[in-house]
Amino acid sequence: QVQLMESGGGLVQVGGSLRLSCAPSGRTFSWYGMGWFRQAPGKQREFVVAISWSGGSSYYADSVKGRFTASRDNAKNTVFLQMNSLKPEDTAVYYCARRQGSSRYAALDTYDYWGQGTQVTVSS
Repeated sequence: QVQLMESGGGLVQVGGSLRLSCAPSGRTFSWYGMGWFRQAPGKQREFVVAISWSGGSSYYADSVKGRFTASRDNAKNTVFLQMNSLKPEDTAVYYCARRQGSSRYAALDTYDYWGQGTQVTVSS
C-alpha cells in the first residue's frame, strides 16, 4: 500500500523557519505533481502549494506566497516545503498529497494519496 510520510514539523517562534519533507513508501511519485495542505483546529483543510512533477512550476496560496517555497528531489523521491517568516496563523497540521493530472491544483479531490500530517506550531 502506498503511504506518504511527512516529517520536519515542530514548535517554532514567530519569524522562525521550518523545513518539511514528504516521501512516499512503496512507489515512486516522480511523475506526479504534489501538493501541501494544512488544517488548523476547527478549520477546513486548505491549500498551501502545488508543485509540478518536474519541480519547474509551483502555485502558492496567497497567504504563504513569498514566505514558503516548495521543491522536490526526484532522485530521492522527496518533496520539501521550506517555511520562512512563520506566523501564528501558520499553526496547523501540514499534509502532503499526490496530485492527479488536473489543473485544479487547489482542490482536495484532485489528490488521491495523503500523508498522516505533521504538526507545525508557531508561538508568539
